[in-house]
Amino acid sequence: MNFWEYLGSRHQQLLADAYQHASAVFQCMVVATLLGVLIGVVTYRSEWAGNLATTVTSTILTIPSLAMIGLLIPLVGLGVAPTVISLVLYGLLPIVRNAIVGLRGVDPTLVDAAKGIGMSRTARMFRIELPLAWPPILTGIRVSTQMLMGIAAIAAYASGPGLGNEIFRGISSLGSKNAINQVLAGTFGIIVLALIFDAAYVLIGRLTIPRGIRV
Repeated sequence: MNFWEYLGSRHQQLLADAYQHASAVFQCMVVATLLGVLIGVVTYRSEWAGNLATTVTSTILTIPSLAMIGLLIPLVGLGVAPTVISLVLYGLLPIVRNAIVGLRGVDPTLVDAAKGIGMSRTARMFRIELPLAWPPILTGIRVSTQMLMGIAAIAAYASGPGLGNEIFRGISSLGSKNAINQVLAGTFGIIVLALIFDAAYVLIGRLTIPRGIRV
């Protein structure tokens, strides 16, 4: 059985695994984005706090994914929980770093002008600073998503959802007639999902970033 025949015979299972993979990455990215932007908002005004946030999230990213999931299994068990926790933690660094850079790059005169007309600190953040910092934040989200697409495959080690199960099944049965097809199918599916997500982010950028800022 060649690769394309294998895809045809297993398309329903592969589509189900792809949906689970995309769903896990999407939901974890939503949480990582909210946490990352919040951390950026809290720390960007202080050089020390911003450096600490970047250092901590950088350190998390250096932990091998298998080790991270392995350490989480005794604490939260197998399945979805270690997958979600590890993906959220791994997704923080690009978002935190870009949120801090973006917020620090906002023209202070615009903030002062908003303050001068009576805008509260919260209003300035949501109506001026965050919108102007959105392009680098979106870039951080794109980078995090691409990373998590690959890291999510390791979740199969902890009985997590997604295309990693196809890859692990192939690796565990190397030498059988469909082992290579399984690994290729899982890998190909992850690449396709990554491209789809990235295209979606490009579209979001075109819809949410004014042309003047994009230029």
